[in-house]
Amino acid sequence: MYDVIVIGAGVTGCGIARELARYDWKTAVLERASDVCEGTSKANSGIVHAGFDAKPGSLKAKLNVEGSRQMESLSKELDFPFLRNGSLVLCFDEKDIPILHNLLEQGLQNGVEGLEILDREQLKRLEPNISDDAVAALHAPTGGIVCPFGLTIALAENAAVNGVEFHLDTEVQRIEKTSDGYLVYTSRGEFETKVLINAAGVYADRFHNMVSGEKIHIIPRKGEYCLMDKKAGGFVRHTIFQLPTVYGKGVLVTPTVHGNLLTGPTAADIEDKEAVNTTEPGMEELLRRASLSVNGLPVRQVITSFAGLRAHEERGDFIIGEAKDAPGFFDAAGIESPGLTCAPALGRYLAGQVLAYLPAKEKPGFIAARKGIPNMGQASLQERQRLIAENPLYANVVCRCELVTEGEILDAIHRPLGATTLDGIKRRTRAGMGRCQAGFCSPKVVEILARELGKDVGEISKRGEGSRFLTGYLKDSAEASESERCESGKAAE
Repeated sequence: MYDVIVIGAGVTGCGIARELARYDWKTAVLERASDVCEGTSKANSGIVHAGFDAKPGSLKAKLNVEGSRQMESLSKELDFPFLRNGSLVLCFDEKDIPILHNLLEQGLQNGVEGLEILDREQLKRLEPNISDDAVAALHAPTGGIVCPFGLTIALAENAAVNGVEFHLDTEVQRIEKTSDGYLVYTSRGEFETKVLINAAGVYADRFHNMVSGEKIHIIPRKGEYCLMDKKAGGFVRHTIFQLPTVYGKGVLVTPTVHGNLLTGPTAADIEDKEAVNTTEPGMEELLRRASLSVNGLPVRQVITSFAGLRAHEERGDFIIGEAKDAPGFFDAAGIESPGLTCAPALGRYLAGQVLAYLPAKEKPGFIAARKGIPNMGQASLQERQRLIAENPLYANVVCRCELVTEGEILDAIHRPLGATTLDGIKRRTRAGMGRCQAGFCSPKVVEILARELGKDVGEISKRGEGSRFLTGYLKDSAEASESERCESGKAAE
């Protein structure tokens, strides 16, 4: 019997879990994937939005500005990469400049600081590679960029250290209301809880509609991205947007906190909640639209592409709070952009609502700080020497592109909620995220995972069940084939 269960271990669920961990509830997170950060949170822009484009008075506006203000201090407390690089919204036609002023006024209503309209000359001084067709821009200096994996994993690890139980590979299948709360049927048995929090991303409508007569409908909004090599990382310094449309903020061009250049996303509403494949038309449209923002987009530096799904709800705002006809069932649904930015504030907001429903005392020993994995690629000479003196495996480079060492990989495996898959290692250390896209380091990482987890290399997967790298050994296959030929020959005789 739990006091509180959270469904979903994306950035929203982990942000909520971290805030719940402050109180003396028995709390758990149920996640169908083999790791945290496996859904929308692993495939987004990593943008910390300033908050000028959300409708004043909406939950998006409130939580966006609060989350943006919290992000810098949180990044220091939980030790994940964050940079307040500022953002620009481009205007390509003089007649659309009033739209920029409307965004500015909207931002001021939301409490965004430092907003200003730049003319063409001011814009060019800030960003020399900006498109010659840009006539003006809205400058938001409080905009930023963050590592979405780093943020989500940091929140999850801190929640776990403070007593939250994470049940991975645990798919929620059915929910029933009971006299004391909810009975949750999963692929790994039954869980009972007094309070149930629905942070299931594109599947949030499914779980909400199991318990509530007031139905909601989540539309998967697909977005495709291209990531470019670090050689292109300095192409722009700010996050470059175009004027927003009904589908969102449009295709952006931005540096990442790790020194790459990212462009995306496209926006297409689809029905399939698992369709995270990239498409040729999507890539063509993405690069065409991104090229409108800058001169000479370095498309030859693309090293990978990917797609993600945003959880768009028809009413256009977040759905956060207790369902009217389902006491103790709390939604965090329809969390699309700027959901990543909102996560810290959203967690606090929803934890406050749960506290009003199920009173609890604060834990006196709550651990607020967390230390991340050392980054040998960015460490100073003195820091590298110190780490190698403590553990010589920090000198053993496994991933050449990102300069990731065996010491970092071991840390990723053996820390709270440690990695058990190749993708888990990648998101925690960046091994495999460089120019060769894991072409060189994968075999060694698989070997290390098998060794440290006490498994056969054939049991190691990319992202859990259904994604194993090895299906058998050639020698065994050859011997089996030879045996079959002999048996066939005997039968023929």
